[in-house]
Amino acid sequence: MNSDTDLRLIQSLRKIVGDKNVLVRTEDVAGYVVDWTSQFKSQALAVVRPVSTKEVSGIVKLCAEQGIAVVPQGGRTGLCGGGVPILDQPSVVVSLTRMNAVRSIDLGSRTVVAEAGVVLGSLHEAASANDLVFPLFFGARGSCTLGGNLSTNAGGSNVVRYGTTRELCLGIEAVLPDGSIVNGLTGLRKDNTGYDLKDLLIGAEGTLGIITAAVFKFFPAPTSRATAFLSVPSLSAALQVLNRLQDHTGNGVEAYEYMPKPAVDVICKVFPEIRRPLDDPFETGILVELASSRPHDSEQMEDGSVRLQSEVIELLGDMMEQDLVLDAMIAQSDQQRADLWRMRESILEAITKNGPVYHLDLSLPLQNVAAFVEKMDPEMARMGIQPLTVGHLGDGNLHYALAAAEGRDWDNLQIEAAKEAVFDCLLELNGSFSAEHGIGQSKLQVMSAMKEPSQLVAMRAIKSALDPKNTMNPGKLIPS
Repeated sequence: MNSDTDLRLIQSLRKIVGDKNVLVRTEDVAGYVVDWTSQFKSQALAVVRPVSTKEVSGIVKLCAEQGIAVVPQGGRTGLCGGGVPILDQPSVVVSLTRMNAVRSIDLGSRTVVAEAGVVLGSLHEAASANDLVFPLFFGARGSCTLGGNLSTNAGGSNVVRYGTTRELCLGIEAVLPDGSIVNGLTGLRKDNTGYDLKDLLIGAEGTLGIITAAVFKFFPAPTSRATAFLSVPSLSAALQVLNRLQDHTGNGVEAYEYMPKPAVDVICKVFPEIRRPLDDPFETGILVELASSRPHDSEQMEDGSVRLQSEVIELLGDMMEQDLVLDAMIAQSDQQRADLWRMRESILEAITKNGPVYHLDLSLPLQNVAAFVEKMDPEMARMGIQPLTVGHLGDGNLHYALAAAEGRDWDNLQIEAAKEAVFDCLLELNGSFSAEHGIGQSKLQVMSAMKEPSQLVAMRAIKSALDPKNTMNPGKLIPS
């Protein structure tokens, strides 16, 4: 503490949440002021750990009165510095990890009310215990929290069927920048009574308020699955395969993941225990999973197979005869399915361990994904860069990571020029430079350059109206 004012603030915070839930020692605060990538490091007056919405309200109101910035924080798995204070501004980090209650489950409406600090994987377990699923699914599910998922409108592998976090949420409870509480936990599916604060706060990265709880949709648990790794001749062919599978199964595709050869090569290099799904070399790989809860699809066939899987195998065989599919490995057991998903979920760690890399999180209209890759991959190769790409191809999201090509030195690469080429191509193809990781601090410059000026004006007006003192997670999402 560097002033009497700071000491009085700490004493007031302790009155709200208790002494042990206000962290001020450097060694206690250290883990809360650095993001997962270690790119953003800062400092904070304190880390406060409330256990209720009332306590969050008290913290925010106190900080607003004193002009202290409030930085909401969840599981600390973000990649853009959104949950870390900016430098040179007195800040209090509000960690919501103690707000981890699943308040209620309504089996009739298949909804759940859960607090912001609930770990995503814990909500999966709560759904499973009731023969239901919560379909938000990605690698960080064991540590990310629902508040962070909402604040960044997280996506993941199942967006192709269920949509993003926004589409899974029916209502929120939140604390606004003045400390007032908004309670929208009714679970209504229709409520046309004015501006939708839920959709305003979801994806706002904590810049307009702190989401403390939400109502989410649950879905019937699948009783049959078909999981496969495919080799296809091109990305254009991959989209034809996707549509054929969707048409045949009534939109049964839950995940459709683009995994080209360079990405699989890096995974198998860093994790040699992971086996390649196909023996023959392939350039365009697809991890696909279909699921159904219909009793018809779960029927056992005469040969012992399950109907859904049998029909998918037959359809893939037809597409192989038409050269839409070159090769396929179909998981025949839970272990084989788990192995395929482990390969997919190892990619971020594998790329990071492989060497220096710059991560791009892009989205494109489905019909333009192939055009982007066909244009940018050769351009990157010309610049000595190897794209290590994976993507949620079913929804047009590419994680386009730039690494040094073999024999090239990272320090001598023109990464800024490469990024500029990528962004120019995105503009040409009506894409977005941020698909599911958010803006945070890392993309402010790109946001300023590429976001439509009229949209930035509107966003600043909303921010100014709700947070006139700019104390709610300042320096994130909206360029100054």
